[in-house]
Formats: sequence, structure tokens, C-alpha cells
Amino acid sequence: MSEHLPDALVQPARFAFTEANQAAAQQIIAKYPAGRQRSAVMPLLDLAQRQEGWLSRAAMDHVADMLGVPPIKVYEVATFYTMYNLKPIGKLHVQVCTNISCWLRAAPEVVRAAREVLGVEFGQTRADAKATLSEVECLGACANAPVMQVGDDLYEDLTYDTAKAVLEALMRGDKVKFGSQSGRQGACPAGGPTTLKPKPPAEAAKETP
Repeated sequence: MSEHLPDALVQPARFAFTEANQAAAQQIIAKYPAGRQRSAVMPLLDLAQRQEGWLSRAAMDHVADMLGVPPIKVYEVATFYTMYNLKPIGKLHVQVCTNISCWLRAAPEVVRAAREVLGVEFGQTRADAKATLSEVECLGACANAPVMQVGDDLYEDLTYDTAKAVLEALMRGDKVKFGSQSGRQGACPAGGPTTLKPKPPAEAAKETP
């Protein structure tokens, strides 16, 4: 598994949860029946990643110790799921979906905007560590394609111009409204409702003089 882990030079010697995260970790473990604590591995890895920004080997070993499992069992999970970052990333983690739904809805233009604003290619982090650009297979918002995720937030219905504007604002440290960037509500049709447009009979009757 070592080829999937970052260079030893960037690996910290030790890891420990903060007091608050230690309490959160214990609450997570308590959700699982006795003898099944190893099922908490994914949320604990997520907690460790949110604390440090990425998952070091020391963090994975710490999770293994907490759950009483061999470290390899934790490495197997961390190296399988792309949600875990096994090397340091930038302050902004920009993930652009290039799967079929997004690709057909002009994802290449979103990729172009991201490359121009961030100045890096997929899999790279800016020298100033402000951002990392990643390519992902699916972000689960196909009806609102094309989509990109920054941190925990999804930005949907993107164009080249809106993707560029979102990223430029985020790089400046501005707050940007997440969700659809075209103004539509949720995953409703882009042109507005197409069915169930008349008011229900009972509601319409109330408005009749």
C-alpha cells in the first residue's frame, strides 16, 4: 500500500484528535454495537481529515488503535475511497465532475475555467497552497450538470462564465451562494415546471368568490 501514501518527508510523526474531536470520535464509536466498533472507520477517518486537512499515516494508525484493528484494515479503506486525501491539499479543494452527464452539459468548459483561475492541472496544488484541483467521476447531482464541489458545497448548472466567477470569488475569500448558479430551484426543469402547474381543486375552490 505504500505507493498510495504520500512521501515520508511530509508524514508527521504522530497524530492525536483535539479534545473536541476526541469526544466526537467517542460518540461516533458508541453508535455501533459492542464488537462492531470497526464499522466506525469511515466517519473517524473523515473526522481526522477535517482536523488536519488530509489523512496522514499517523492519523490512520491512530484510528486503527482506537478501533483495535490492524492498520492495514484502515489503509484499505482510506486508499479505496477518493473522498480521503492521502497527501496535503490546498485550502480550497476544487473537484470537477467529468462523468457522462456533466460532460454532455459542457463540463470541459468548467474544467477550462478552473484551470485558468487556479493555474494548475488535475491532481495539482498551487504553490501557495490556496487550492487543489481534482477530477471526480460523479458528484451525485446529475440533474443539475455540470457540477463542481468546493469543500462540502456543490455549485451546479455551471457555465464557463459562472464557474470562473465562483472560483475567482472563492479565491478572494468571498462567500458564494452554493447550489444552482442558473437560478432554478433545486432540480426543477431549467425552464420551470412542466406538470402539476394548475392549483389543486381544493386550493382553487378556496379562492373562488
